[in-house]
Amino acid sequence: MNLPPKFTEKMERLLGEDFEAFITSFDDERVYGLRANPLKIAPDQLKEKLNMPLTPVSWCTDGFYYTDETKPSKHPYYQAGLYYIQEPSAMSTGAAIPICENDRVLDLCAAPGGKSTQVGAKLNGTGILVSNDISTSRCKALIKNIEMAGVTNCIVTNEYPDKLATRFGGFFNKIIVDAPCSGEGMFRKNKEAVKTWEENKFCGIQKEILQYADQMLCDGGMMVYSTCTFAPEENEAIIDDFLKANANYEIVEMDKHTGFEDGKPEWVDGCHKTLTKAGRLMPYHVKGEGHFLCLLQKNGTANDVELPRTNPSTDKQLAYFHSFLEQYIHKKIEGHVVLHGISVFLVPFGIDTKGLRIMRSGFFMGDIKTKRFEPSQAFAMSLKKEDAVQVIDFSLEDDNVARYLKGESFEVTAKDGWNLVCVDSFPRGWGKVQNGRMKNKRY
Repeated sequence: MNLPPKFTEKMERLLGEDFEAFITSFDDERVYGLRANPLKIAPDQLKEKLNMPLTPVSWCTDGFYYTDETKPSKHPYYQAGLYYIQEPSAMSTGAAIPICENDRVLDLCAAPGGKSTQVGAKLNGTGILVSNDISTSRCKALIKNIEMAGVTNCIVTNEYPDKLATRFGGFFNKIIVDAPCSGEGMFRKNKEAVKTWEENKFCGIQKEILQYADQMLCDGGMMVYSTCTFAPEENEAIIDDFLKANANYEIVEMDKHTGFEDGKPEWVDGCHKTLTKAGRLMPYHVKGEGHFLCLLQKNGTANDVELPRTNPSTDKQLAYFHSFLEQYIHKKIEGHVVLHGISVFLVPFGIDTKGLRIMRSGFFMGDIKTKRFEPSQAFAMSLKKEDAVQVIDFSLEDDNVARYLKGESFEVTAKDGWNLVCVDSFPRGWGKVQNGRMKNKRY
Protein backbone atom coordinates (compact mmCIF):
# COMPACT_ATOMS: atom_id res chain seq x y z
CA MET A 1 0.00 0.00 0.00
CA ASN A 2 1.28 3.46 -0.91
CA LEU A 3 1.13 5.03 2.56
CA PRO A 4 1.98 8.72 3.10
CA PRO A 5 5.74 8.96 3.88
CA LYS A 6 5.14 11.39 6.76
CA PHE A 7 2.74 8.88 8.31
CA THR A 8 5.11 5.91 8.03
CA GLU A 9 8.05 7.93 9.39
CA LYS A 10 6.04 8.93 12.46
CA MET A 11 4.77 5.40 13.10
CA GLU A 12 8.27 3.94 12.77
CA ARG A 13 9.49 6.39 15.40
CA LEU A 14 6.59 5.59 17.74
CA LEU A 15 6.44 1.81 17.32
CA GLY A 16 10.11 0.95 17.23
CA GLU A 17 10.54 -2.83 16.95
CA ASP A 18 6.79 -3.30 16.34
CA PHE A 19 6.90 -1.18 13.18
CA GLU A 20 7.65 -4.10 10.84
CA ALA A 21 4.62 -6.06 12.13
CA PHE A 22 2.52 -2.90 11.81
CA ILE A 23 3.49 -2.31 8.18
CA THR A 24 3.05 -5.98 7.30
CA SER A 25 -0.52 -5.87 8.64
CA PHE A 26 -1.50 -3.57 5.76
CA ASP A 27 -0.94 -6.49 3.38
CA ASP A 28 -3.23 -8.77 5.38
CA GLU A 29 -6.81 -9.37 4.26
CA ARG A 30 -9.26 -7.08 6.04
CA VAL A 31 -11.74 -8.74 8.37
CA TYR A 32 -15.53 -8.41 8.38
CA GLY A 33 -18.00 -8.29 11.24
CA LEU A 34 -21.68 -8.33 12.08
CA ARG A 35 -23.43 -7.77 15.40
CA ALA A 36 -26.59 -9.55 16.53
CA ASN A 37 -29.52 -7.33 17.52
CA PRO A 38 -30.70 -8.54 20.96
CA LEU A 39 -33.98 -6.65 20.50
CA LYS A 40 -34.86 -9.36 17.99
CA ILE A 41 -32.59 -12.37 18.50
CA ALA A 42 -29.95 -13.70 20.90
CA PRO A 43 -26.42 -14.03 19.46
CA ASP A 44 -26.31 -17.83 19.85
CA GLN A 45 -29.68 -18.13 18.10
CA LEU A 46 -28.46 -15.95 15.24
CA LYS A 47 -25.37 -18.10 14.82
CA GLU A 48 -27.54 -21.20 14.72
CA LYS A 49 -29.99 -19.77 12.17
CA LEU A 50 -27.54 -18.16 9.75
CA ASN A 51 -26.14 -20.66 7.33
CA MET A 52 -22.66 -19.16 7.26
CA PRO A 53 -19.45 -19.53 9.28
CA LEU A 54 -19.39 -17.11 12.23
CA THR A 55 -16.74 -16.77 14.93
CA PRO A 56 -17.13 -14.58 18.05
CA VAL A 57 -15.57 -11.14 18.47
CA SER A 58 -13.99 -11.35 21.94
CA TRP A 59 -14.69 -7.74 23.00
CA CYS A 60 -18.35 -7.66 21.95
CA THR A 61 -20.74 -10.33 23.26
CA ASP A 62 -23.07 -9.77 20.29
CA GLY A 63 -20.36 -9.62 17.63
CA PHE A 64 -19.15 -12.14 15.05
CA TYR A 65 -16.59 -12.32 12.27
CA TYR A 66 -17.81 -13.49 8.88
CA THR A 67 -16.05 -14.19 5.60
CA ASP A 68 -16.46 -11.79 2.70
CA GLU A 69 -17.90 -14.39 0.32
CA THR A 70 -20.92 -15.02 2.58
CA LYS A 71 -22.56 -11.63 1.66
CA PRO A 72 -24.76 -11.24 4.79
CA SER A 73 -26.16 -7.92 3.54
CA LYS A 74 -28.11 -9.89 0.91
CA HIS A 75 -29.79 -12.18 3.45
CA PRO A 76 -33.48 -11.59 4.39
CA TYR A 77 -32.50 -11.73 8.07
CA TYR A 78 -30.41 -8.61 7.58
CA GLN A 79 -33.40 -6.76 6.11
CA ALA A 80 -35.41 -7.98 9.12
CA GLY A 81 -32.96 -6.17 11.43
CA LEU A 82 -31.61 -9.30 13.11
CA TYR A 83 -28.05 -8.03 12.80
CA TYR A 84 -26.02 -4.96 11.90
CA ILE A 85 -22.92 -5.13 9.72
CA GLN A 86 -20.08 -3.40 11.56
CA GLU A 87 -16.30 -3.44 11.48
CA PRO A 88 -15.20 -5.54 14.50
CA SER A 89 -12.93 -2.94 16.15
CA ALA A 90 -15.72 -0.35 15.90
CA MET A 91 -17.89 -2.59 18.10
CA SER A 92 -15.56 -1.92 21.03
CA THR A 93 -16.83 1.62 21.70
CA GLY A 94 -20.46 0.66 22.31
CA ALA A 95 -19.34 -2.44 24.22
CA ALA A 96 -17.04 -0.48 26.55
CA ILE A 97 -19.54 2.03 27.96
CA PRO A 98 -21.91 0.41 30.49
CA ILE A 99 -25.40 1.25 29.28
CA CYS A 100 -28.27 0.34 31.61
CA GLU A 101 -32.01 0.43 31.12
CA ASN A 102 -33.53 3.90 31.71
CA ASP A 103 -30.24 5.67 30.95
CA ARG A 104 -30.30 9.01 29.13
CA VAL A 105 -27.82 8.54 26.29
CA LEU A 106 -26.37 10.87 23.67
CA ASP A 107 -24.57 9.48 20.63
CA LEU A 108 -22.98 12.72 19.50
CA CYS A 109 -21.48 11.69 16.14
CA ALA A 110 -23.90 8.89 15.39
CA ALA A 111 -24.18 8.22 11.63
CA PRO A 112 -24.50 5.67 10.15
CA GLY A 113 -25.86 4.16 13.36
CA GLY A 114 -23.63 1.30 14.49
CA LYS A 115 -23.22 2.56 18.03
CA SER A 116 -26.78 3.90 18.30
CA THR A 117 -28.27 0.53 17.40
CA GLN A 118 -25.87 -1.12 19.86
CA VAL A 119 -26.95 1.28 22.63
CA GLY A 120 -30.61 1.03 21.66
CA ALA A 121 -30.52 -2.73 22.20
CA LYS A 122 -29.04 -2.24 25.69
CA LEU A 123 -31.71 0.32 26.61
CA ASN A 124 -34.37 -2.20 25.54
CA GLY A 125 -37.03 0.42 24.86
CA THR A 126 -36.44 2.33 28.12
CA GLY A 127 -34.87 5.72 28.81
CA ILE A 128 -33.90 8.11 26.02
CA LEU A 129 -31.43 7.91 23.16
CA VAL A 130 -30.57 11.07 21.23
CA SER A 131 -28.61 10.23 18.08
CA ASN A 132 -27.02 13.26 16.47
CA ASP A 133 -24.99 13.91 13.34
CA ILE A 134 -24.07 17.19 11.67
CA SER A 135 -24.49 15.69 8.19
CA THR A 136 -28.06 15.80 6.89
CA SER A 137 -27.37 13.17 4.25
CA ARG A 138 -25.76 10.79 6.74
CA CYS A 139 -28.73 11.21 9.07
CA LYS A 140 -30.88 9.46 6.47
CA ALA A 141 -28.81 6.28 6.81
CA LEU A 142 -28.87 6.73 10.59
CA ILE A 143 -32.68 6.84 10.64
CA LYS A 144 -32.97 3.81 8.37
CA ASN A 145 -30.67 1.71 10.54
CA ILE A 146 -32.35 2.73 13.80
CA GLU A 147 -35.78 1.91 12.40
CA MET A 148 -34.63 -1.40 10.90
CA ALA A 149 -33.23 -2.37 14.31
CA GLY A 150 -36.58 -1.66 15.97
CA VAL A 151 -35.22 1.00 18.36
CA THR A 152 -38.33 2.89 19.50
CA ASN A 153 -36.98 5.37 22.06
CA CYS A 154 -34.66 7.43 19.84
CA ILE A 155 -34.73 11.04 18.63
CA VAL A 156 -32.48 11.88 15.67
CA THR A 157 -31.06 15.40 15.59
CA ASN A 158 -29.00 17.23 12.97
CA GLU A 159 -27.15 19.83 15.03
CA TYR A 160 -23.72 21.09 15.94
CA PRO A 161 -22.67 20.15 19.49
CA ASP A 162 -22.74 23.76 20.75
CA LYS A 163 -26.45 24.05 19.89
CA LEU A 164 -27.24 20.78 21.65
CA ALA A 165 -25.30 21.95 24.72
CA THR A 166 -27.55 25.00 25.13
CA ARG A 167 -30.57 22.69 25.34
CA PHE A 168 -29.23 19.66 27.21
CA GLY A 169 -26.99 21.06 29.94
CA GLY A 170 -26.20 18.25 32.42
CA PHE A 171 -29.03 16.11 31.02
CA PHE A 172 -27.34 12.90 29.84
CA ASN A 173 -25.74 10.31 32.09
CA LYS A 174 -24.00 8.48 29.23
CA ILE A 175 -22.41 10.07 26.15
CA ILE A 176 -20.63 8.48 23.18
CA VAL A 177 -18.13 10.62 21.31
CA ASP A 178 -16.91 8.64 18.32
CA ALA A 179 -15.03 11.65 17.04
CA PRO A 180 -14.26 12.61 13.43
CA CYS A 181 -10.60 11.81 12.85
CA SER A 182 -7.87 11.31 10.26
CA GLY A 183 -8.94 7.68 9.80
CA GLU A 184 -5.47 6.14 9.83
CA GLY A 185 -6.86 2.99 11.39
CA MET A 186 -9.08 2.47 8.32
CA PHE A 187 -6.35 2.73 5.67
CA ARG A 188 -6.50 -1.04 4.99
CA LYS A 189 -10.29 -0.97 4.67
CA ASN A 190 -10.65 2.33 2.83
CA LYS A 191 -8.01 3.29 0.30
CA GLU A 192 -9.64 6.72 -0.16
CA ALA A 193 -8.71 7.52 3.46
CA VAL A 194 -5.05 7.23 2.44
CA LYS A 195 -5.48 9.74 -0.38
CA THR A 196 -7.26 12.32 1.78
CA TRP A 197 -5.01 11.97 4.86
CA GLU A 198 -3.92 15.16 6.57
CA GLU A 199 -1.95 15.18 9.81
CA ASN A 200 -3.59 16.81 12.85
CA LYS A 201 -6.47 18.23 10.80
CA PHE A 202 -9.11 17.15 13.33
CA CYS A 203 -7.53 18.01 16.69
CA GLY A 204 -9.36 21.33 17.10
CA ILE A 205 -12.73 19.74 16.31
CA GLN A 206 -12.09 16.87 18.73
CA LYS A 207 -11.26 19.24 21.59
CA GLU A 208 -14.34 21.32 20.88
CA ILE A 209 -16.65 18.31 20.79
CA LEU A 210 -15.38 17.08 24.15
CA GLN A 211 -15.91 20.55 25.64
CA TYR A 212 -19.60 20.49 24.66
CA ALA A 213 -19.99 16.84 25.69
CA ASP A 214 -18.81 17.85 29.17
CA GLN A 215 -21.53 20.49 29.35
CA MET A 216 -24.20 17.89 28.56
CA LEU A 217 -22.95 15.17 30.93
CA CYS A 218 -24.44 15.09 34.43
CA ASP A 219 -22.39 14.65 37.60
CA GLY A 220 -21.41 11.02 38.03
CA GLY A 221 -22.03 10.38 34.31
CA MET A 222 -19.74 8.50 31.95
CA MET A 223 -18.64 9.11 28.41
CA VAL A 224 -16.50 7.19 25.98
CA TYR A 225 -14.20 8.91 23.49
CA SER A 226 -13.05 6.91 20.48
CA THR A 227 -11.41 7.34 17.09
CA CYS A 228 -10.34 5.07 14.25
CA THR A 229 -6.87 6.58 14.02
CA PHE A 230 -3.41 5.73 15.38
CA ALA A 231 -2.34 9.36 15.83
CA PRO A 232 -1.55 10.15 19.50
CA GLU A 233 -2.29 13.82 18.76
CA GLU A 234 -5.94 12.81 18.21
CA ASN A 235 -6.09 10.27 21.02
CA GLU A 236 -3.93 10.44 24.16
CA ALA A 237 -3.11 14.13 23.62
CA ILE A 238 -6.80 15.07 23.28
CA ILE A 239 -7.73 13.26 26.49
CA ASP A 240 -4.69 14.68 28.27
CA ASP A 241 -5.69 18.24 27.36
CA PHE A 242 -9.26 17.54 28.44
CA LEU A 243 -8.19 16.17 31.84
CA LYS A 244 -5.91 19.15 32.46
CA ALA A 245 -8.80 21.51 31.75
CA ASN A 246 -11.35 19.39 33.66
CA ALA A 247 -9.98 18.14 36.97
CA ASN A 248 -13.41 16.69 37.82
CA TYR A 249 -12.88 13.73 35.49
CA GLU A 250 -10.98 10.49 35.79
CA ILE A 251 -10.20 7.69 33.37
CA VAL A 252 -12.02 4.45 34.09
CA GLU A 253 -10.15 1.19 33.65
CA MET A 254 -11.86 -0.85 30.93
CA ASP A 255 -11.75 -4.54 30.20
CA LYS A 256 -8.64 -5.23 28.15
CA HIS A 257 -9.48 -8.15 25.92
CA THR A 258 -6.90 -10.34 24.23
CA GLY A 259 -4.83 -8.21 21.88
CA PHE A 260 -5.87 -4.86 23.37
CA GLU A 261 -2.95 -2.59 24.16
CA ASP A 262 -2.79 0.06 26.86
CA GLY A 263 -2.95 3.70 25.90
CA LYS A 264 0.44 5.25 25.11
CA PRO A 265 1.05 8.31 27.34
CA GLU A 266 4.74 7.99 26.47
CA TRP A 267 3.90 9.04 22.91
CA VAL A 268 2.89 12.52 24.16
CA ASP A 269 5.21 14.86 26.08
CA GLY A 270 4.02 15.50 29.64
CA CYS A 271 0.99 13.25 29.24
CA HIS A 272 -1.16 11.94 32.11
CA LYS A 273 0.27 8.53 33.09
CA THR A 274 -3.27 7.28 33.79
CA LEU A 275 -3.81 7.19 30.03
CA THR A 276 -2.47 3.65 30.15
CA LYS A 277 -6.09 2.87 31.20
CA ALA A 278 -7.22 3.79 27.69
CA GLY A 279 -7.25 1.09 25.03
CA ARG A 280 -5.71 0.68 21.59
CA LEU A 281 -6.64 -1.92 19.02
CA MET A 282 -3.71 -2.41 16.67
CA PRO A 283 -4.31 -4.50 13.51
CA TYR A 284 -1.15 -6.57 14.05
CA HIS A 285 -2.46 -7.69 17.47
CA VAL A 286 -6.24 -8.03 16.92
CA LYS A 287 -8.53 -9.17 14.12
CA GLY A 288 -9.79 -5.72 13.24
CA GLU A 289 -8.80 -2.26 12.10
CA GLY A 290 -7.03 0.41 14.16
CA HIS A 291 -9.05 1.94 17.01
CA PHE A 292 -8.59 3.99 20.18
CA LEU A 293 -11.04 4.31 23.07
CA CYS A 294 -11.04 5.90 26.50
CA LEU A 295 -13.76 5.71 29.16
CA LEU A 296 -14.18 8.84 31.32
CA GLN A 297 -16.26 9.45 34.43
CA LYS A 298 -17.34 12.81 35.81
CA ASN A 299 -17.00 13.26 39.56
CA GLY A 300 -20.09 13.59 41.70
CA THR A 301 -23.21 11.61 42.38
CA ALA A 302 -25.26 10.49 39.41
CA ASN A 303 -28.65 12.13 39.43
CA ASP A 304 -31.84 10.16 38.95
CA VAL A 305 -33.95 12.37 36.73
CA GLU A 306 -37.70 11.85 36.91
CA LEU A 307 -38.66 12.44 33.31
CA PRO A 308 -41.86 14.51 33.12
CA ARG A 309 -44.77 12.63 31.58
CA THR A 310 -46.87 14.72 29.24
CA ASN A 311 -50.62 14.31 28.94
CA PRO A 312 -51.89 12.06 26.13
CA SER A 313 -52.64 13.88 22.88
CA THR A 314 -56.30 14.69 22.39
CA ASP A 315 -56.11 15.20 18.62
CA LYS A 316 -59.25 13.62 17.21
CA GLN A 317 -57.36 12.27 14.19
CA LEU A 318 -55.48 9.91 16.50
CA ALA A 319 -58.71 7.97 16.97
CA TYR A 320 -57.89 6.20 13.70
CA PHE A 321 -54.50 5.17 15.10
CA HIS A 322 -56.02 3.83 18.32
CA SER A 323 -58.68 2.01 16.32
CA PHE A 324 -55.91 0.29 14.33
CA LEU A 325 -54.21 -0.77 17.57
CA GLU A 326 -57.42 -2.22 18.97
CA GLN A 327 -58.08 -4.22 15.81
CA TYR A 328 -54.61 -5.42 14.84
CA ILE A 329 -52.12 -5.14 17.74
CA HIS A 330 -51.97 -7.18 20.96
CA LYS A 331 -49.06 -5.25 22.40
CA LYS A 332 -49.68 -2.24 24.64
CA ILE A 333 -47.99 0.81 23.14
CA GLU A 334 -46.19 2.76 25.88
CA GLY A 335 -45.15 6.38 25.47
CA HIS A 336 -46.29 9.77 24.31
CA VAL A 337 -48.16 9.54 20.98
CA VAL A 338 -47.94 12.75 18.94
CA LEU A 339 -49.38 13.78 15.58
CA HIS A 340 -47.10 15.91 13.35
CA GLY A 341 -49.09 16.83 10.25
CA ILE A 342 -50.46 13.46 9.17
CA SER A 343 -47.65 11.41 10.78
CA VAL A 344 -47.95 9.62 14.12
CA PHE A 345 -44.85 9.45 16.31
CA LEU A 346 -44.06 7.74 19.60
CA VAL A 347 -41.98 10.35 21.43
CA PRO A 348 -39.85 9.63 24.54
CA PHE A 349 -41.09 11.34 27.68
CA GLY A 350 -39.28 14.25 29.25
CA ILE A 351 -37.35 15.80 26.37
CA ASP A 352 -37.79 19.20 24.76
CA THR A 353 -36.52 19.54 21.19
CA LYS A 354 -38.07 22.88 20.23
CA GLY A 355 -35.70 25.01 18.16
CA LEU A 356 -33.47 22.08 17.18
CA ARG A 357 -33.09 20.58 13.72
CA ILE A 358 -34.95 17.32 14.12
CA MET A 359 -34.70 14.54 11.56
CA ARG A 360 -36.92 12.16 13.56
CA SER A 361 -38.83 13.49 16.57
CA GLY A 362 -39.47 9.98 17.82
CA PHE A 363 -40.47 6.60 16.48
CA PHE A 364 -42.47 6.85 13.24
CA MET A 365 -45.64 4.74 13.64
CA GLY A 366 -47.44 5.60 10.40
CA ASP A 367 -49.73 8.15 8.72
CA ILE A 368 -53.34 9.22 9.14
CA LYS A 369 -54.91 9.04 5.70
CA THR A 370 -58.58 9.71 4.83
CA LYS A 371 -60.42 8.21 7.83
CA ARG A 372 -57.81 5.47 8.32
CA PHE A 373 -54.35 4.80 9.71
CA GLU A 374 -51.58 3.26 7.59
CA PRO A 375 -48.80 1.68 9.66
CA SER A 376 -45.16 2.35 8.80
CA GLN A 377 -42.43 -0.09 7.92
CA ALA A 378 -40.67 1.06 11.12
CA PHE A 379 -43.71 0.07 13.19
CA ALA A 380 -43.55 -3.45 11.76
CA MET A 381 -39.82 -3.69 12.55
CA SER A 382 -40.48 -2.83 16.21
CA LEU A 383 -42.92 -5.71 16.70
CA LYS A 384 -42.63 -9.40 17.44
CA LYS A 385 -44.77 -11.94 15.63
CA GLU A 386 -46.94 -12.46 18.72
CA ASP A 387 -47.67 -8.72 18.96
CA ALA A 388 -49.88 -8.78 15.85
CA VAL A 389 -53.41 -10.13 15.59
CA GLN A 390 -53.05 -11.17 11.92
CA VAL A 391 -49.79 -12.62 10.64
CA ILE A 392 -48.51 -14.06 7.38
CA ASP A 393 -45.38 -16.07 8.18
CA PHE A 394 -43.28 -17.30 5.25
CA SER A 395 -40.48 -19.81 5.60
CA LEU A 396 -37.10 -18.59 4.38
CA GLU A 397 -37.30 -20.99 1.42
CA ASP A 398 -40.75 -19.80 0.29
CA ASP A 399 -40.73 -18.21 -3.19
CA ASN A 400 -43.11 -15.55 -1.88
CA VAL A 401 -40.31 -14.06 0.24
CA ALA A 402 -38.54 -12.87 -2.92
CA ARG A 403 -41.83 -11.60 -4.32
CA TYR A 404 -42.54 -9.67 -1.17
CA LEU A 405 -39.06 -8.14 -1.01
CA LYS A 406 -39.44 -7.02 -4.65
CA GLY A 407 -42.65 -5.19 -3.74
CA GLU A 408 -44.96 -7.47 -5.70
CA SER A 409 -48.59 -8.29 -4.84
CA PHE A 410 -49.65 -11.95 -4.88
CA GLU A 411 -52.23 -14.45 -3.66
CA VAL A 412 -52.12 -15.60 -0.02
CA THR A 413 -54.23 -17.55 2.41
CA ALA A 414 -54.95 -14.96 5.09
CA LYS A 415 -57.70 -12.87 6.65
CA ASP A 416 -58.66 -9.60 4.99
CA GLY A 417 -57.13 -6.43 6.42
CA TRP A 418 -53.67 -5.60 7.75
CA ASN A 419 -51.26 -8.50 8.25
CA LEU A 420 -47.80 -8.43 9.74
CA VAL A 421 -45.57 -10.17 7.19
CA CYS A 422 -42.84 -12.32 8.75
CA VAL A 423 -39.99 -14.45 7.47
CA ASP A 424 -39.26 -17.40 9.77
CA SER A 425 -41.35 -15.60 12.45
CA PHE A 426 -39.34 -12.36 12.18
CA PRO A 427 -41.38 -9.28 11.11
CA ARG A 428 -40.43 -7.82 7.77
CA GLY A 429 -43.25 -5.38 6.98
CA TRP A 430 -46.97 -5.09 6.29
CA GLY A 431 -49.35 -6.51 3.77
CA LYS A 432 -52.99 -5.61 3.26
CA VAL A 433 -55.14 -8.53 2.18
CA GLN A 434 -58.37 -8.32 0.22
CA ASN A 435 -60.15 -11.37 -1.18
CA GLY A 436 -57.09 -13.58 -0.89
CA ARG A 437 -54.64 -11.20 -2.54
CA MET A 438 -52.04 -9.26 -0.61
CA LYS A 439 -51.17 -5.73 -1.56
CA ASN A 440 -47.55 -5.19 -0.60
CA LYS A 441 -47.05 -2.46 2.03
CA ARG A 442 -43.31 -2.78 2.36
CA TYR A 443 -41.93 0.75 2.14
